[in-house]
Amino acid sequence: MQLRNSSSRYGWVSIFMHWGVALAVVGLFALGLWMVGLDYYSTWRKDAPDLHKSVGLVLFAVMLLRVLWRLISPPPPTLASYDRLTRIGAKVGHGFLYVSLFAVMIAGYLISTADGVGIPVFGLFEVPALISGLPDQADLAGEIHFYLAWALVIVSGLHALAALKHHFIDRDVTLARMLGRKA
Repeated sequence: MQLRNSSSRYGWVSIFMHWGVALAVVGLFALGLWMVGLDYYSTWRKDAPDLHKSVGLVLFAVMLLRVLWRLISPPPPTLASYDRLTRIGAKVGHGFLYVSLFAVMIAGYLISTADGVGIPVFGLFEVPALISGLPDQADLAGEIHFYLAWALVIVSGLHALAALKHHFIDRDVTLARMLGRKA
């Protein structure tokens, strides 16, 4: 398989980042739902949020690389068989996924740094608290983080359903291209 994207399919770098981000988003969402229900005496009360933050910060770095990679190796063009509405929907949907993913991670960062303390990443290094002490920072960022996370997972699910619709109903190569197969 090729490293870079071509006019007919995605390269392995784009494919790896796409599925890695998808797995991380689902994992972080599940971990987030689980950890908010932990009580004071749970052994995971501190470790679960630390893991959530560490994975979130690594995901942020991967997303920055993903944006850079899209500039270096543009994705294949949309299929000629797509109608105007499908093209618009794809652009809006992908745009929302990128923007909301960055926004939910920035909100998570603002929650974690509200008290002026940096965020340790897997105990290897610390991301400093560059923004802290804003009025109601943790509460407001927490609300944004919560609702955007739900929106992100719902739109991601719709994105997956659209790919399956293209594959099984339209019988086009949309999904095959993201699996590294030639169009």
